[in-house]
Amino acid sequence: MPHVIDFVNVSMEGLESSPVAEALAGLRANEARYFANKYKVEYATVPADQAADLVAWLERILKEERGLEIASPVLEVADVVVEDEKAGTIKWPEFYFESGLVINVLWTVAEGGKRAVGFKLSQGMEVPEELAAAGFKFARQKSKLAGEIRGSFFVIKGDY
Repeated sequence: MPHVIDFVNVSMEGLESSPVAEALAGLRANEARYFANKYKVEYATVPADQAADLVAWLERILKEERGLEIASPVLEVADVVVEDEKAGTIKWPEFYFESGLVINVLWTVAEGGKRAVGFKLSQGMEVPEELAAAGFKFARQKSKLAGEIRGSFFVIKGDY
């Protein structure tokens, strides 16, 4: 059953096993606020085992595009689909890892649309070795809900 994320009363539900659970919950609430404000969409997550097909899709993209395998397990998945005035339909699933890492896939459904993988690091976590070894550099931004968020991305070249 989906768990609707409240960005006013931040909850760690589903993220308790993370060593940075509080920061990860703040980052999840920050994402919920973004989608609520920009797209008027209710943001909900499910345990990763209920979204195994999406987790497998992400793993395939990471492996085939950049040779990446994330060591930390996925705890939760948000299967977000939005309608954008300019881009049309965008699939935008987000994956919450036990380490505090959040990965999203921006996938514009229209042919030739934007497609990218984004990485966000919860405050207090180190850059995962697999991302550091791949040379990813992280920009910093501030969030009232998540503290400091470090982010990076890459453009998807293949079709998945």
